[in-house]
This record gives sequence, structure tokens and C-alpha cells, in this order.
Amino acid sequence: MAEQEQRKADGLGAAWRSGPRNERMAAHKIECNACPVLCQISDGRVGACDRYANQDGLLVRVDPVLMLRRRQMDGSVGDLPSDPSPGEAGLVPFLQPATQGEAPAVESSDTGAGIFVTAVGASTTYPDYKPAPFIVSSVADGVDMVTVVTEGIFSYCSLKVKIDTDRWLGPEQANVRCDGEVVGHVSTAEYGSQMLSLGGVHHITGGSKKEGRVTVTMMQRLGNKQAVEFTIDGGAQVRVQAGQPPVVDGVPEQRMRVGCGSATVGIFAQQFTGLVDEVVVVDDHITGVLTEHQAGHCLGLRPSGLKLRGRKSTPGRYFQVANPGTGWGGTDLVDPLAIVEGWDAALAWPGQRLLMVSTTGEHAAWFVLDAALAPQPALMPAAIQAIVDRIGENCEPSLASVLFVAGAGGSLRAGVTENPVQLTRAIQQGRVTVTCGGAPVYVWPGGGITLMVDVLRMPDHSFGTVPTPAIVAPIEFSLRLADYQALGGHMAYVRPLAQVLASGSWHADGAPTARRFVAPTAGNPWPLYALPADALPGRA
Repeated sequence: MAEQEQRKADGLGAAWRSGPRNERMAAHKIECNACPVLCQISDGRVGACDRYANQDGLLVRVDPVLMLRRRQMDGSVGDLPSDPSPGEAGLVPFLQPATQGEAPAVESSDTGAGIFVTAVGASTTYPDYKPAPFIVSSVADGVDMVTVVTEGIFSYCSLKVKIDTDRWLGPEQANVRCDGEVVGHVSTAEYGSQMLSLGGVHHITGGSKKEGRVTVTMMQRLGNKQAVEFTIDGGAQVRVQAGQPPVVDGVPEQRMRVGCGSATVGIFAQQFTGLVDEVVVVDDHITGVLTEHQAGHCLGLRPSGLKLRGRKSTPGRYFQVANPGTGWGGTDLVDPLAIVEGWDAALAWPGQRLLMVSTTGEHAAWFVLDAALAPQPALMPAAIQAIVDRIGENCEPSLASVLFVAGAGGSLRAGVTENPVQLTRAIQQGRVTVTCGGAPVYVWPGGGITLMVDVLRMPDHSFGTVPTPAIVAPIEFSLRLADYQALGGHMAYVRPLAQVLASGSWHADGAPTARRFVAPTAGNPWPLYALPADALPGRA
């Protein structure tokens, strides 16, 4: 312990590395300590994660550090800085702190606020005693800011997948499989969507090696906006890709329903008035019957005498008219008349006009009652077809949404401050903006730092894996310099953005690292401007 403290006092701090764990390691190999695997990498080869390589005896990053360049008023990103040549960049010592007693430097103007260093390609804080790879100072609207940048190694993480469809994917809690391995389960259905919960620590580390390996590979691919095939026990086969229509049993989904059957009846009741005598909107949730519905009652529609199967909820609203499925309105219906039990002869009449339609308008049929009060198929009038088309017009495109959920703890927080609970409290107090690759995140209430982010708002190829197994994902913490100092941040390792840009390869773990500039994802707030207004007076 005394030797470690002496090294820190000498200005080396965490720059000191012990020898390799395996003293028998061949001389031409180097040990990578960016994760617990501790790969021994031969010259010219890469580690198990494909993220680090041995280049002439130096540990180098394969992927560049990604930096965001803010758009100008005309929508352009301006001239992006060029990377210095390898000879100019050189190798900066591992985590070399500032000279003792030297105040942390910050940008001298707001120019630095136009570039944001993301954690994509930044490396990690493992083996836990290290400060974050990048601790960057800049100025935003006259306020001195710090952004702490690191890639997290997450085993406590999952994906919440929202699939816009009325199709039945499988029973709630059913296993979801990828390459034959259980990687998640069917969660609760939401309005017009089915939900899957994928990944999680029990699948990543609590099962077999193959289960963990398949789970993290699946999560990496979905997080990187690639397509993945799933099978659901007792249910459907589903192809999921963020931002794309889901494919259920080989059929691409087109529309997300405008509403449940009852809502659809209410929305279009007035438009149907005078053109039809009865409308049934078939839905796995609530099937609506126009003349019984409160909307029909308010419009003074004549009761049709229709008798419908299912459990009546309130007037004109029926539950459980059929089983869930991939047919009409998310039911197993192929023939909509299968849910009709008949008509009350005291109320029904020959020539009565009946429309049966699904909640998306994809299924629709027109019937006219004959003299025996039996429904006969007939040609749908143009005026009715126009309303059916309008139901479809009001349906949003069916898409799959993928949200990454992770708990940020352990070495992540230690990479920010020597007293990790202070970071948690600062986030809970709204004094820290958390981003993933510059994308805004939602931090769940309660203890810890549990975050959720839409992968479509993150840069491409933001996610990686390590064979422990675990997911590697970017995370950044932005806050005022004064707040960073107050929560016990690693002030000796703060570097001005100008220095980071000038050196080209400046990196905390000593690995020479290229950089790449991209424009922020459209619609994302600039990460340094996501703090409360009182944190940045110029934006109040």
C-alpha cells in the first residue's frame, strides 16, 4: 500500500501497471486488461473482443473514438478536424495526471462546445481502480463543463422490445429463443403493441456458456440496429430490427391499429351514420358494436338486434370474442361471422346493412340480411370503403423499437469519482446529464443508476461484447466543472478538449486511438445542453 501511495505521489498514479498475471506468457505477447478476460495477444492479432490488438508490441484500439460535431445554423457540420498523422500523434502515457498543484484546464472559448467526445470506442475503467478513459473539459454558454467518458462492461442489462402489431406472438411469460437458446420472455401487451424482454443477467451469466454467448451476441446485434430472428414457445416466429417493420411468421407487419374495437367505433361513429345499420370492429381486446355502443346511443341509431359471442363488458363492448391469433384484429378469426350468434327477430329486419372490420382496416367485409335474417356477402359501397380506408390511414406504420436498459454501478462510478455514491446523488438531483453515445437517456427513479435509451438515437455500432460474457456500451456523464470537483471527481485527470483534439491519440489506457467525427443523430439534444436551465445560465 505504501508503495502504491508513493507512486501516486510521484505523479504516476494509476499509470503503474503490474506485470502480466501469467509469468509464463511469451515475450511476443502483450496482456490486455480492458476487461476481466485478460487476453494475451500475439503481435498482429486481436483480442477475443475484436476491440484491442497487438501492433508491434503496443496495445492499440481497433475502433476509433467517436466524436460528435454539432450542426451549424444551415444544417451542415462544417469542416471536421483532421486526424494528425501517427508520427505526430505519438503515445501518451497511461493516465498521466496533471502536475501536482496545477489547476484543471478548460477551453478558453465556447468553440469546444461544438464537439462532444462520446464513449463509443473509448475503452473502459476496468480493472476498476482507473479513472475513466476520457475526462474532458469544455465550455458551454460560458459555463465550465466536464464530460466523463467510458465504455461500460454490463452484465446487468437487457433490451425492451416493442413490436407494433395486433398479431398474437405468444402467451405472456413464454420463452423467447434465439438459435435455440432461451434469451428472454414475452412481457405484457401494450396498446397496439406486443412487448418482449430480452437479455438480462440471468441469461447472460446464470445459464450455460452457450446461452450467455448467444444472449450477448443477440443483444449486440439488436443494439447495433441489425435484424435478429426469434422463436416464441407456443407462439410465432418473429424477425426484429430496430426502426423496421417486424416480420411475424414470415409476413411483414404494415399497420399499428388506430385503437381498440370500442375506440374505433367511437372515432368513426358519426361518419358511419346514415350509411350502415350496424358495425362490428373485431378486436382481441375489446370488440365494438356500433348500435349498442354509447356513441351509437348518443347518435340515436336504431338497435340492430345483433347477438355477439364473448363476455359483455359495458354496452357495445365485448371481451374474449375469440382466441388470440394472427387473423382479424389480433384474433384467430378467419371468418368474422363466426362470432355472430344471430339476430333478435323483434329488432332485426331484412335488408339490414352490416360492416365487419378489423382495428387496422386490413380486414373488412360487407353483408346484407336476407328475408330469413341471414347475413349475405355483398359488394361494399364506395362510401363505406372510404371509411375503411380512413381507418387504415389513421394507423401508424408498424415498427420494432429496441431500448437498452442497464444498471451503471461498480467501476463505472469509481471511474468518475473516488466516492461513487456522490455521482448517484448528483444524477438523482438533476445535476448530471447521462448520455449513451451522446443520445439522451431516461434514468429510472429509485436507487442506483438504471438507465434506458433508444438504440436508434445512438450512433451506429455503439455496442460490443466481451467474452466474460457481457455487453459493452458507451456512457457519458456531463456536469459543471464546479459540481464535478464537489462530488470528488478525478480532477488530476481532467483534460481540455483542445488537448484531446490536438494529440489525436490521447487516451487514458495508453492505447493509441484513432478518432472519427459524425454529426449528431437528428432530433437529439446537444448533450451539454440537456442540463437544467439553471446549470447553464446562458440557456435559461
